[in-house]
Amino acid sequence: MLKNRLESLIKGAALEAQQRGLCPAGALPEVMVEHPPDARLGDYACNLALKLARVAGTSPLALAQALVKLLPPVVEVARVEVAPPGFINFTLSEQWLQQQVEVIVADGEAYGNTDQGKGARVQVEFVSANPTGPLHVGHGRGAVIGSALANVLSVAGYKVEREYYINDAGSQIEAFSESLYTRYQQAFGMEAEMPASGYQGHYVKVVAEQIKGKEGRRLLDLARKEAVAELGKLGLRLMLAAIRDDLSLLKVEYDNWFSEQDLYLGGQYEKAIGMLRQGGYVADKEGATWFASTALGENKDNVLVRSDGTPTYFAADVAYHYDKFAKRGFDRVIDIWGADHQGHVSRMRTAVEAMGIDPKRLTIIISQLVTLKRGEQAVRLSKRSGEIITLREVIEEVGPDACRFFFLSRSADSQMDFDLELAKKQSLDNPVYYVQYAHARIASIMRFMEEKGGDYGEGDVSLLVAEPELSLIRKMIALPEVIETVAATLAPHYLPYYAQELATVFHSFYMQCRVVTDDKALTAARLKLVKAARQVFSKTLRLMGMGAPDKM
Repeated sequence: MLKNRLESLIKGAALEAQQRGLCPAGALPEVMVEHPPDARLGDYACNLALKLARVAGTSPLALAQALVKLLPPVVEVARVEVAPPGFINFTLSEQWLQQQVEVIVADGEAYGNTDQGKGARVQVEFVSANPTGPLHVGHGRGAVIGSALANVLSVAGYKVEREYYINDAGSQIEAFSESLYTRYQQAFGMEAEMPASGYQGHYVKVVAEQIKGKEGRRLLDLARKEAVAELGKLGLRLMLAAIRDDLSLLKVEYDNWFSEQDLYLGGQYEKAIGMLRQGGYVADKEGATWFASTALGENKDNVLVRSDGTPTYFAADVAYHYDKFAKRGFDRVIDIWGADHQGHVSRMRTAVEAMGIDPKRLTIIISQLVTLKRGEQAVRLSKRSGEIITLREVIEEVGPDACRFFFLSRSADSQMDFDLELAKKQSLDNPVYYVQYAHARIASIMRFMEEKGGDYGEGDVSLLVAEPELSLIRKMIALPEVIETVAATLAPHYLPYYAQELATVFHSFYMQCRVVTDDKALTAARLKLVKAARQVFSKTLRLMGMGAPDKM
């Protein structure tokens, strides 16, 4: 990648400057090449001279000029200039830019792929909502962030596995099973009281009615304990099917659905707790079993096994991460959790470290809350059920592509407002429409040419000299950098930002440069340009998990 090569060349120039005594010896600061805020300054800029000058006590302008003299010629770069107070600015060669159109067309869907991950195995675990209720919009945001991130990592040279962790054991499942038994009894007109810890949502009645329709009264003839257990299994199966359907509607797919019960059946739970005990991090006190996390810097110890002998949610999670790292051998694990799990992050990292696993191999991303709005008015309740609005309701109202784009449009660590009315607008005010319309415009041009049936030849890209054409190319060739940035920062919100910038540049080009004209040679060149642009739009939209429509 050109950006990385420029960084390497500048670093080499700085090392040579040190050898010549032009700047002080010692470790160099990080060399960073970035896009300047004003395109008139060039395509890339580096501030290394400013950093070095602070240490050397010399003029950054003079130091920048010295570094430029030590840079070798770069075929991609037309000129290198020094700008006050000491920036090194690079302007790309027009000929090289033109040639990138050929590169994009030749690479096709592979354009933008990198070998950044070098084949490392990465697991991305996301959503993993308890199957005791329907998915809400917060789950949807985590789902989109996780699936888009996995898409990017896959084209950045990583071997990615997408996983959903099914919490199908523990107290919450027991409470759900008891709630379902109550609603099942009530479905037959029996007197039954919902337990204090029960699930009150209307969906529990719906599931009970579904089981009633399939099983009839059969489960009422069983002993209570047996009936509760079987109802729990049947209800869990129905809830998981609904969750799968909702996620599929959002264009979210998984490579693996992992059951919590397998941690106990496969022995991972005993092995993980055994490792903690062997390391001296388990204490038995107050009738319970504790993880002595204060020994590793935590502000309190955490319960692993309750006094009644049942493992906590945290204990299961410790075993699950033991399974990820020790049993399945992932090089890196990325967990995407909801905002309510913020307090769980530190102790999870500590537990991983206590098992002898480098905690740097675990990354936990917290997906913050989503507020639904209609214009300026917040949407709090579902008009159909009187409960918190479900993810499915939002998808059905605005469509999966709008959901995905809006969920991605903010960094995961920031709360977001989702304007339902804006998401439905069929106008350029809607960023989803704005981006997809650019792709549809290109498809319209290509259809027009096919219908016209004219042979304009291969297209000579050297004819692409107008500033709107070159600006479009400049924005197109930024895709590999965006992919690299997302993979490095694990921040897929850069994708919708880039998509909107690309669409803005394309729409500007479209308004200023007519593609099909009486000039056949120029028409052929511009057709090749828009073909390349179509590929970049398609790739960007696909990474976000969205469709690239040919008509709108």
